[in-house]
Amino acid sequence: MNVQMRKWSMLSMTAMIALSLSACGSGNTPSATGSSPAATPAPAATTSQPVKLRIVWWGSQARHDATLKALDAYTKKYPNVTFEPEFSGFDGYADKLATQAAAKNAPDIIQMDPAWLAEYAGRNQLADLSKGIRTEDIDKSLVDSGKFKDKLYAIALGNNATGMIYNKNAVDKLGITPPKNGWTWDEYFQFGKDAKAKLDKDKYVLMDATSEYTTYSAYQISQGKGYPITEDGKFNFDKDTWLTFVKKYAELRTAGVIPPAEIASTDKESDAKLDLMNNDSVLMKRTFAALFPGYEGVKPGAYSLISQPKGTKSSGWLKPSMFWSVSADSKYAEESKKFIDWFVNDSEAADILTTTRGVPVSKKMLDYLTPKLTPADKLQIELIKTVAPDAQPFNAGAKGWSNYTAKDYKSIGEKVMFGKITPEAAYDELVKKAKDYQ
Repeated sequence: MNVQMRKWSMLSMTAMIALSLSACGSGNTPSATGSSPAATPAPAATTSQPVKLRIVWWGSQARHDATLKALDAYTKKYPNVTFEPEFSGFDGYADKLATQAAAKNAPDIIQMDPAWLAEYAGRNQLADLSKGIRTEDIDKSLVDSGKFKDKLYAIALGNNATGMIYNKNAVDKLGITPPKNGWTWDEYFQFGKDAKAKLDKDKYVLMDATSEYTTYSAYQISQGKGYPITEDGKFNFDKDTWLTFVKKYAELRTAGVIPPAEIASTDKESDAKLDLMNNDSVLMKRTFAALFPGYEGVKPGAYSLISQPKGTKSSGWLKPSMFWSVSADSKYAEESKKFIDWFVNDSEAADILTTTRGVPVSKKMLDYLTPKLTPADKLQIELIKTVAPDAQPFNAGAKGWSNYTAKDYKSIGEKVMFGKITPEAAYDELVKKAKDYQ
């Protein structure tokens, strides 16, 4: 494997809790000893002819390393199948994939985000996965999360929950009270101010969320106002709530609690050097449970997870971490499905991948892995259990709005961060731009 390439780096509460806790009560496998589960027959070989599968994913170096190891293991098991991997951090991934798909040149196997599923399936760019992949050990809600208009186009790869990651080692050294689950937005902002008072001038506490749609979504739903873009594609930004949010971050920027715009805008999630958590520029940021192994891989034992702040309601939600999908243009759809089946349902794959894509979706594999999980792995499960009781409904994203939430919102927010536009004028731009999507 090329060295440089390696370096290039809703769901119902009941259903999710049942899967997260299945290791505690399932009698399917001898998980107490960590022995391999009883095998369900895998799909038969589709061909003995040489097959090269292009496969693409995003993630941290820990995910890259584990996935490459899994690909090698699969080729050893099926020597006629080799892989052409393409992988990176999250930044730029969506644009590259969209360009490839439009040119009918998408990789055979695609790591798909839940927010994009309706877009790709709606454009007939994904293959039907209804047959050829065993899903009987996956909770029905997780299976259904990969459907579009009642057809299965994606296989969930992990359970996931929104949360906050913070550098507990740094917080302990500062001598301040660490954050706790169930805290409020006011407590969150105050934590930032208290920590900043003990930090060096060029260090910051919180991330600037002015241009970050996901964090604002969490804030608005916690105020009881619903998602900014509804699941059926309606513009629902509450003006007063948005202005309050943006002006609070302007106050924090002036106080040095969050980085100045020229630093905040350089953050690249999951990048070992450019992620502002990884390079110690900030003490805390929004994250997902499934991203935690990446941070742990950069600084083992340094970080911990807690729930997002709440308002009158909770701000967290549960979701599939990501999917595998197959390109509708793939010449090797059956071989691709066979690989996905192995990836999700085989104990050899589970041993290699552990929780690098979230808590395993197969109940048998979760039972099998539980005795082997590290403290960092268990933190993911604990976050899911914490978020589940009052989780907000998961909104995967309305069809046709992904460009608005990922690009237009970020662009308008950054204008505010750099002082090029007032919050009021920015809100007017959000309204105007939304008309292109409705």
